[in-house]
Amino acid sequence: MSEGETPAQTGRFTVKVAAESHFAWMRTRMAVERTILAWVRTAVALIGFGFTIVQFFERMKDMPGSGEATFPHAPRYLGLALIFCGIASLVIALWEYRWTVNYLWNSDYAPIAGMTKEGRNSPVVGVIVVLLLVGIFAFFSVFLRLI
Repeated sequence: MSEGETPAQTGRFTVKVAAESHFAWMRTRMAVERTILAWVRTAVALIGFGFTIVQFFERMKDMPGSGEATFPHAPRYLGLALIFCGIASLVIALWEYRWTVNYLWNSDYAPIAGMTKEGRNSPVVGVIVVLLLVGIFAFFSVFLRLI
């Protein structure tokens, strides 16, 4: 063990406080951020595409020359399903994100984190909450027009 390096004995791992360990922890933390942002992009696409399908077919029936649809409510059901999948993916993403961040900040890895716990908060959680509200609003605006 080199000078300035103190191992912390933990449950499953021996955590060595060194620059390599700290930067490995930081890479893992940034990978968690990239993963949550990928979830958010997917959820936004699902919610947006679901709402767009509903709006497109709603406007299409008013176009001159368009015939009567065989299943007139099918686009709404598909749109509702896509919006619901977007909302569900945001909930799952938020749960997975919080679990992973709490794991990375547990006492086993505190010596290599090199930051205070205040630094673990990310603006992505606020973005997810806003997108959840938008998704729920979109879902109920489509759903209530169906009734």
